Amino acid sequence: MSTISPIIPYRDLRAAVDFLCEAFGFERHELHENDDGELAHVELRYGDAVVMPAPTRFGAPGGAHTYVVVADADAHHDHAKRAGAQITTELLDTDYGSRDYGATDPEGNSWYFGTYRPLR
Repeated sequence: MSTISPIIPYRDLRAAVDFLCEAFGFERHELHENDDGELAHVELRYGDAVVMPAPTRFGAPGGAHTYVVVADADAHHDHAKRAGAQITTELLDTDYGSRDYGATDPEGNSWYFGTYRPLR
């Protein structure tokens, strides 16, 4: 069995965690601080998936593109928009049977949410 967990760098890791949980519905799973009180390791869950927002030592913020499967793209979109997410692609139905939309977080990472499950 394999699991893929994207590492997504942020300048303001605490603000990113708050935004991702509030706007996109992630849940805090693991948050570990270093001796200076800074977040050193973060795991956020969405269902049975995990993303790992990270400090900038893992790369430059703003370059990640992540797709997340959601049960109801319309409800997820509406919640994210109300929470302040910048919607970059409005809801659409794809020719492969998915309902999708795109958004960016405050540091410019692209997030796509939809109903398509690649490996059924």
